[in-house]
Amino acid sequence: MSAQSEGNYAEALQNYYEAMRLEIDPYDRSYILYNIGLIHTSNGEHTKALEYYFRALERNPFLPQAFNNMAVICHYAIRQGDSEIAEAWFDQAAEYWKQAIALTPGNYIEAHNWLKITRRFE
Repeated sequence: MSAQSEGNYAEALQNYYEAMRLEIDPYDRSYILYNIGLIHTSNGEHTKALEYYFRALERNPFLPQAFNNMAVICHYAIRQGDSEIAEAWFDQAAEYWKQAIALTPGNYIEAHNWLKITRRFE
């Protein structure tokens, strides 16, 4: 993790891939996959990041930070893409934020407010 915190993403990825090769515990693997997703997010590789967040959640469905990051990516994609599909991306972001909030009530206040403002919070 020190390579990642120092911004040496290539080295960090190598370390995480090696950790994935050695680690057998699904819970621990979920955090490794999550961290790989973080690096891809930092590099602007959002499709790859989403893939790793999904893989992390398959092993550990109690990672609110993964749901949050997926929602942020969806929300960001709206600003970059076609306005016709924007509503679908907003809906997907809303679903991820709802899951993050359900896992950690009281966190993600800005997301909670966005859900209320856009009338997506039930």
